[in-house]
Amino acid sequence: MNGEQVFRHVPVLLEETLTALNLQPRGTYLDGTVGGGGHSEGICRALDGNCTLFALDRDRDALKAAARRLAPWQGLTLVHGNFHEAHRLLPGIAFDGILLDLGVSSWQLDTPGRGFSYHEDAPLDMRMDQSAGRTAADWLNTTPEREIARALYDYADERWAARIARVIVEMRSERLFESTQDLVRAVDRAIPKAVRRRDEGHPARRTFQAVRIAVNDEIAPLACALESLLSMLKPGGRLCVISFHSIEDRVVKRAFAGFKNPCICPADAPVCVCGRKPLAVLPKGYPTAPGREEMEANPRARSARLRVAQRI
Repeated sequence: MNGEQVFRHVPVLLEETLTALNLQPRGTYLDGTVGGGGHSEGICRALDGNCTLFALDRDRDALKAAARRLAPWQGLTLVHGNFHEAHRLLPGIAFDGILLDLGVSSWQLDTPGRGFSYHEDAPLDMRMDQSAGRTAADWLNTTPEREIARALYDYADERWAARIARVIVEMRSERLFESTQDLVRAVDRAIPKAVRRRDEGHPARRTFQAVRIAVNDEIAPLACALESLLSMLKPGGRLCVISFHSIEDRVVKRAFAGFKNPCICPADAPVCVCGRKPLAVLPKGYPTAPGREEMEANPRARSARLRVAQRI
C-alpha cells in the first residue's frame, strides 16, 4: 500500500465535524492539520467548492497527498507549517471556521520509515516535519534521565517511566539509539516480563507516544495556539478540535473553559472586578465521540473526542 492510498482513509468524526463547523457558502476555513485531506475534502464537498479553504500541515508528505486529493476543488491554498504559528503564516485572514485533528496520522503510523511505529524496525525519526528539529534518536541519546522519565509519565501516564528512563540511559552509554527496535528493547528490558504479558496492548506503545509528543512539542504550546486561533475567527466562527488522548483533550477542555469564563477574580469575590469578558460560548452537545459503527470500522477512532468553541 503506497502513501497516497493510506492517506485516503475516512477521517475520524467527519460528519460530526462538518456539522460542528456550521459551514456557510462562500465561507473561509482553515484545516490546521490537513493530513491526507479527508476533512478538507468533506468541507469542499459539503459546500460544492463554494468556499475559501486554507490547508496547513507541518508534514510535507501530507501536503503532497492533500494536494492530490483536493486537486478537483478551487479556492484551496496549501501552506507548510505548524498550526501553532498560524497567526504568523496567515496574517490578517478572518475565518468562519477552524479545524484541528491533533496527534499522529494513520499514514505516519503505517509508514515504517517515519519511525512512529513499534511494530517495524526503522530509523528512530518521529518528526512530523522532517525538515526541522531533532529526531527521536537525537532526543533519546541526549536528554537527561530525569527529563525522559518526566516525559514518559506526563505524556503517557507510564508507571514504569523512571525504570524505562534509567534503562535508556544505560543502553545509550553502550551504543547510541538508532532504530525503533532499539527503543522497543529498552522497554522490554525495563518492564518485567510478567507485567508485559498482562498488558492488553504493546508494552512500548506508551513510550512511543510520549517520545513522539516530546520530539514534536505537541502539548506545551497547545493552549496558547488555541487562544491565537480563536482570535483569528470572525464573530460566530467556530474552532473545532479533535483529540485522541486524555492529555491533549485536557488541555483543550481547560482552554475552552477559559474562553467561556476568563474571570480571574477570587472564588469568594462578590462581583467580578478583573474586567475579563467571555471570548466564546461552548455549543451544546460537545464533546462528542465516534459512534459504534465508526469505531468498529476504524478502531483508531475509539478514543477521539470533538470539542467546539464559538467566538463571541
